[in-house]
Amino acid sequence: MTLDGSPYQGYLYAYPHKTAYRPLRPRPALREVWAAQPRDALFLYLHLPFCEMRCGFCNLFTRANPPAEQVSAYLRQLRRQAGRVRDALGDARFVRAAFGGGTPTYLEAGELAELFDIAEETAGGPLAGLPISVETSPATATGDRLAVLAERGVTRVSIGVQSFLDAESRAAGRPQRRAEVDRALTAIRDSGAPVLNIDLIYGIDGQTAETWRTSLETALTWRPEELYLYPLYVRPLTGLGRRAHSRADWDAERLARYTEAVELLGAAGYRQESMRQFRRADVPTPDGPDYCCQDDGMVGLGCGARSYTGSLHYSFDYAVAVPEVRAVLDDYLARPEEDFDHAEVGYHLDAAEQRRRWLIQSLLRAEGVDPVAYRKRFGSTHTDDVPELAELVRRGWATDDGNRLTAAGLARSDAIGSWLVSAPVRRAMAEYALR
Repeated sequence: MTLDGSPYQGYLYAYPHKTAYRPLRPRPALREVWAAQPRDALFLYLHLPFCEMRCGFCNLFTRANPPAEQVSAYLRQLRRQAGRVRDALGDARFVRAAFGGGTPTYLEAGELAELFDIAEETAGGPLAGLPISVETSPATATGDRLAVLAERGVTRVSIGVQSFLDAESRAAGRPQRRAEVDRALTAIRDSGAPVLNIDLIYGIDGQTAETWRTSLETALTWRPEELYLYPLYVRPLTGLGRRAHSRADWDAERLARYTEAVELLGAAGYRQESMRQFRRADVPTPDGPDYCCQDDGMVGLGCGARSYTGSLHYSFDYAVAVPEVRAVLDDYLARPEEDFDHAEVGYHLDAAEQRRRWLIQSLLRAEGVDPVAYRKRFGSTHTDDVPELAELVRRGWATDDGNRLTAAGLARSDAIGSWLVSAPVRRAMAEYALR
C-alpha cells in the first residue's frame, strides 16, 4: 500500500481485517479464551444474515430473501450458540449491545422479539437501560417492528438510505422509492427512538455536487442525531463488481463530495467524529464515549459475527459470493451444539499487533490517540512503536505530535489505515482467496 495512490484503498473498520483470519487448529475453548480477559464491560453483537435484497455495493455476509424455515432454524441455532457462549463466559457483564447484519428488522415482529430474548439470555438480564443500536432498511422499518425496538429499549436506529434520489439508488444497486424512504423515516421518528442515524453514499454513478447536496439537505430535514457518509467502493463478487466500472476521475469526485459534506454538515451544527461519522453537536454522547474496540471485549453471536479479546479475534468462516454465503450458512445451521464451545476461525494478535491495532483504531477517530492512555497500557509511546507516523506528520496529514490526523489526513483515512497495516497482516490478507 502507498500513500501516493488512491485515497480510497479500503475501509478499515476493524483490525486485522477478516480476510487475515485463518482456521484455528486446535480450536481453542471459549472458556479458556475468555478466562483471563476483563469481562465487566463487554459489548454484545448479534448478527442476522438476512436482507430483503442484496445491494449492488454490499460485500457483507448476508443472504437475500431466505426461505422462512431457514430463518426459524437460524434463530433456534442462535439460541443454542448463545447458551454455550454464556456458559463459557461465566461471570460477565455487558454494557452495550448492537444488532446488525444483514438487516435485523428483516425478521417479523415476533421473530425480532425472539432475537431480543436470545440477547437478554446471553447478557443474563434485560438490555433495557443499555445503549442498544439496531440496523434497519426502508422496506423493513415498519410500525410493528419499530414497536418491538421501542419496547426493548433500543436507543439508536440506523437506516441505510444511501441516496434520496431514486435514480441514484438504482445506480448503486439498491432499487427503492423515495416514498418508501420517507415512510420509514416517519415511522422511526414516531417510534421515539432517541438516536436516528442515516447512512448516505457518495461517488455513485451520475451523482453531482447538486444531487449530493440534495441528499444531504433532505437528510437534515429529519434532524438525525447522526449521519454516516460512505464513499462508494466497487468490490469483487458484488453486484456492482460484476459490471464494467472505469472512471478516471472517480477519486477526485469522491474527495470533492466528501469535502462538500464536511462543510455543509459543519455549518448545520454537526461535529465530525471520523471520516464517516457526524454527530449533531447538541446531542450528548450517550453514557460515555462510543464503544471502542481498542479496549473493550466484544462477544459476537451468529454466523457472520466476530468476537474480540485482547489477543484473539475470532468468528466463523467468511464469504461474499452468494453460493459461498449459503454454504457457510448451511454449515453453521448443521453444527452440533458443542461446536459453539470453541473459537473456529481467527487471528492471534501478538504484542506488536495489539499496539498497532490500538493505534490505528484511535488515529482514525477525530479525537486521535490519547498518548497517556497508550503509555499506561503498553509502557511505551505510539510514535516510537509506529515510526511510520513521522511520514504522516511530514505530509501534513497528522499533527506535529503524531496524536491526531489533520483535516487533510482524516479525508484520507481509507489510505492511511491500509498503509498502517502490518506486513504479517497484509500478507495474510493477500493470500486469502476471495469467494
